Amino acid sequence: MNWILLIIGGLFEVAFTYCIGRANTATGIEKYGWYVGFLISVTISMALLIRAGKTLPLGTAYAVWSGIGAVGSVAMGILFFKEPADFWRMFFIFTLIGSIVGLKVVSTH
Repeated sequence: MNWILLIIGGLFEVAFTYCIGRANTATGIEKYGWYVGFLISVTISMALLIRAGKTLPLGTAYAVWSGIGAVGSVAMGILFFKEPADFWRMFFIFTLIGSIVGLKVVSTH
């Protein structure tokens, strides 16, 4: 169950990154709406990381959480913010995904 909470927490990390990106391009009251979305997402993300870290090895939990956030944020940038998706960038993203899966496989919990 804590692995599921950790994955959800990582997805909320992607959500708060998305909110930052949208806030950077928004104006007026809409900008503040994205900031509120950021605050809600970061709060949920951190709370789920803290909860998962109570039973999972903290170093592994943090690495998986931040890895999900990193991979998801890059994907979000490519899909929504027109960031490049060149060979080396994708190569290292897939290397990161392999590392996240590897940490899960070798984890004792």
